[in-house]
Amino acid sequence: MRSRLLAAGMTSAAAIAVLVSGCGSPDDWSQPHAKPSPVGTLGPGFVNPAAPPTPEATITPSPGSWDGVRPSPGYRVVLLTAGNDPQTRTLVTAVTKWAEEEQISLKIVTADEPGQLIAHIVEAIDLGPDLVISAGNDLVDPLAVVTASHLDQQFLVLGAELAEPTANVTAANWTGASFRGEGLGMSSTYDPASITPERAAAAVRAGVASVLNGLTGIVIRLD
Repeated sequence: MRSRLLAAGMTSAAAIAVLVSGCGSPDDWSQPHAKPSPVGTLGPGFVNPAAPPTPEATITPSPGSWDGVRPSPGYRVVLLTAGNDPQTRTLVTAVTKWAEEEQISLKIVTADEPGQLIAHIVEAIDLGPDLVISAGNDLVDPLAVVTASHLDQQFLVLGAELAEPTANVTAANWTGASFRGEGLGMSSTYDPASITPERAAAAVRAGVASVLNGLTGIVIRLD
């Protein structure tokens, strides 16, 4: 699976048409910026400070325990999206709305060519963001190929998860939205109706709060 995806993705990355747009606060990404940090603190029930989660662990934080955390000014995010189904559109809307509310510097890479998903992921990384947020189940297997070779780049996967994530890949999902790829097929509990604007918004905020606090390489399972 991974070798086939890698071969498909390495064809002429320069020729790929990638839609990149900006929203949130204006920012010249060609210039260096301060290392991002969390503004605010995680609330009780997000994790047990005395027993932080181990790699690939799944945590179920208390609802709203992430609400007090937002990124420091200048946070740069690339939203990487594939698919035009209603569920993916809901996730995309949640990210763009969050970016507007928090004045995040956001660029969007739309992976609209199924045979070039890896090239699109590399394009997102090359933009140099603090975080790549992924929306769309079609990206799960290509991400599994690329992320292990880019350990200095943080990723947040919404509504899905990688079967064997490295420490730079965090997932935020819930029962009904936990596609894992790797030929495992769709979860028997998959429910498109579970992918609501409210859950998508919570996944973005909980996931970003976790990454900002160094709690990465885990799955955040929302109620």
